[in-house]
Amino acid sequence: QVQLVESGGGLVQAGGSLRLSCAASGRTFSSYAMGWFRQAPGKEREFVAAISWSGGSTYSADSVKGRFTISRDNAKNTVYLQMNSLKPEDTAVYYCAAAKQPYGLRYWGTYDYWGQGTQVTVSS
Repeated sequence: QVQLVESGGGLVQAGGSLRLSCAASGRTFSSYAMGWFRQAPGKEREFVAAISWSGGSTYSADSVKGRFTISRDNAKNTVYLQMNSLKPEDTAVYYCAAAKQPYGLRYWGTYDYWGQGTQVTVSS
């Protein structure tokens, strides 16, 4: 069992930055691939970024490429999402998730555990 708690969301102006954190419980964090998804009101949950268990491979959605960076610190059981050059269309609830399997990380159904989400609001 893995419990995930996101933090770092908030209100920011367009062009600003935020760093989201996701703290995981349990001693097996380093064996999970991790991902970030987001969901805006009235829209489906969409993939943002993912990272392999070792941190050696990362994946990101085209909409955030060059602006968002995912990273992890296995010693701290934490995954991060650094978000730069934020746009109003980035406004959403952001969720982190943990996956036992290392493939299919762009698909929400791959993930076994989810956090409760953190709100990110970007004003124009």
